[in-house]
Amino acid sequence: MVGLTLFPHSDDSIPVMEINSEITVSQSFHITNASWLEHVYVNLPAVKRRAETLGTRRCVKKQWQSAWLLRAVTCIDLTTLSGDDTASNVSRLCFKAANPVRDDLIKGLQMEDAGITVGAVCVYPSRVADAVKALKAANASHIPVASDLLQDRQLLKTRLEEIRMAVADGAREIDIVINREYALTGNWRGVYEEVKAMREACGEAHLKTILATGELGNMVNVYKASLVCMMAGADFIKTSTGKEGVNAIFPVALVMVRAIREYYQKTGYKVGFKPAGGIRSAKDSCTWLILIKEELGDEWLNGHLFRLGASSLLIDIERQLFHQVYGRYAATHEIPMS
Repeated sequence: MVGLTLFPHSDDSIPVMEINSEITVSQSFHITNASWLEHVYVNLPAVKRRAETLGTRRCVKKQWQSAWLLRAVTCIDLTTLSGDDTASNVSRLCFKAANPVRDDLIKGLQMEDAGITVGAVCVYPSRVADAVKALKAANASHIPVASDLLQDRQLLKTRLEEIRMAVADGAREIDIVINREYALTGNWRGVYEEVKAMREACGEAHLKTILATGELGNMVNVYKASLVCMMAGADFIKTSTGKEGVNAIFPVALVMVRAIREYYQKTGYKVGFKPAGGIRSAKDSCTWLILIKEELGDEWLNGHLFRLGASSLLIDIERQLFHQVYGRYAATHEIPMS
């Protein structure tokens, strides 16, 4: 097989598309003014129509598909957020993060020099030190450890202390949930102040704000929450914890990435995007990459500005790469657990 270039130029590549805007905001507001949140309107039928076209107008096949899937691997936040997590299974996860695709598949794709690893390892705060230690043992200290704080009902001072402890243990990224009560009651100043305080507690660590979009009630709230978090200094906005009834879905994602795009156009600051929850198939990962490429452009198609929150996605991606190399799908026992 010919060596791959991640997102090579070809007839199968997906161009950035010019589309009519489904989301409009009053153009009279200023960057530092609360009027940013006034007169927000989301055309829900148009958003749904746009979301339904993702992955249907273009497709990638053969070696191009393999290149896209390898890019998806580099954007995965490999996650374990179980109540029975131990140092042992965190260590196993970290080894997989450092070696996400079997060596024979990497060799068959002629990508030995690409240095393919996942984007980050995501664990609970109590397991940050274990993850940092395991990554160091795997010679993969460059992979950041993300600490996921899924509670939004704790006192703010408790959450701030937990953030500081996770950072002290070696976390380089912190995932927090916004105060949904504030968002649902329109207390955007409260959301802003809390996120800003948590941003300060992170120090040099990156802050990912989880909107829990399945519980925000409507798309206008999703858009406003996205904007407020970015104004407060979030490095990423994230769809969900993965534990809500509705997690990462494309209509919600479209609203969030449009907020990112407008924020960038008005401020010059690039904010990352992370869908999480329910992303399990290689095909889905390609569709998410299509969304980012068409809505935000190639500058966002990397682990610095785009992440996929997933725990089982890597298994299916590796199965698809196995098929590309060997011409058949792997049996279950041939794919190491991720």
